[in-house]
Amino acid sequence: MDLVVEGRFLINGELKSTAVGIEDGRIATVGNIVRGSERIDLGEMIVLPGFVDPHVHFRDPGLTHKEDFGTGSMAALHAGVTCVLDMPNTSPPVTGTRQLSEKKRKIRGRSHVDYGLFVAMTPKVRAAELAPHVAGFKLFMASTTGNILLPDDAGIYAAMSAVAPTGKRVSVHAEDQYMIGGDRESSNADHLRNRPSAAEASAVSRLARYKGMPINVCHVTDPATLDKCRALGFASEVTAHHLLFDAGAAGTEYKVNPPLRPDGTRAGLMAAVTAGKATMFGSDHAPHSASEKSREYGDAPSGMPGVGVLVPIFMAMVKRGRFPLALLSRMGSASPAAAFSVRKGRIAVGYDADLAAFDPRKITAIDPDALHGKSPCVPYAGMEALFPDAVFVRGEEQIMGGEFCGGAVGVDLFDGN
Repeated sequence: MDLVVEGRFLINGELKSTAVGIEDGRIATVGNIVRGSERIDLGEMIVLPGFVDPHVHFRDPGLTHKEDFGTGSMAALHAGVTCVLDMPNTSPPVTGTRQLSEKKRKIRGRSHVDYGLFVAMTPKVRAAELAPHVAGFKLFMASTTGNILLPDDAGIYAAMSAVAPTGKRVSVHAEDQYMIGGDRESSNADHLRNRPSAAEASAVSRLARYKGMPINVCHVTDPATLDKCRALGFASEVTAHHLLFDAGAAGTEYKVNPPLRPDGTRAGLMAAVTAGKATMFGSDHAPHSASEKSREYGDAPSGMPGVGVLVPIFMAMVKRGRFPLALLSRMGSASPAAAFSVRKGRIAVGYDADLAAFDPRKITAIDPDALHGKSPCVPYAGMEALFPDAVFVRGEEQIMGGEFCGGAVGVDLFDGN
């Protein structure tokens, strides 16, 4: 056994004091282990499977003044996220083999966590050629950062027909482009009027013809959409910002696509999520520079950081009795791992030894200057959070005592597999 870790592990939804044996980066045994070349005792800390974020924008290549794979993955690691899936709206956008290969080349050896990449869907997407090398395909039904837009039903049908035989999951930015207004905006309320909940509902209704395909509806904002996804057999993804903030928030740092909704909708979404109606969390980590976010509202880009704070914020909510621990682990680890076929998300034999250990006594307030991404535009400043004390990626210590102690060990999980 290469390493034995002792602690209180979340196994099958329950905390259990036990030991986990790790060999060749995977969990080899769970139980009382007497052998092991190295032993780490995490005491009374809560040890969870490393979290999987299925929706990040690390802006690499071409937009690295906002973020890059090194800084984004470091932010993820310090939050207990050990695997990320990165979106294709970079510069150039990843729409084919050439762009995908170049992106893989540029980020190889720079990530602190394991990762997979998405490719954008176009009517002529070469899905069979791309599928073995990507985590999934991304469909943008509405304009957003990068503007890789596929709004019409004919184009979507052509792309879906190419992707369907591969069995790969399609993550969808589900807003109906034809229902998005173009009025001048000066506030989040204006942004909400231009991109109403009805646009989300219409987009998901237009996807109903693909019932049975592995589809993930990204950043759901309305509880009614969660119900529709469940009825269609689609996975659903929710963000921290749509659960915690509403359209009354002032400032461009809260400008996102799809927009923040009224407080009643936000509260309804949180209630539905807490009741187990959503499939997974995704941060939709979409950072911009301070100068970009300081523009007039109508000219400022949409998006906010999130990968470094989503898990710590919800861990603090767990500590306060406001969110179930087992649900957080399921939505943040097991479900996204299963949805995108990565061998992570569970503390069980055969799974990657990705672990995140939290000391529940160490709740703190979020300090944007202490986070590890490039963007200072963090609307979560001052909120309660519980950051991990220890993080392992495939059995390798990367965080210990809350401090970075590792290296850029992350690997592409779809590199030719």
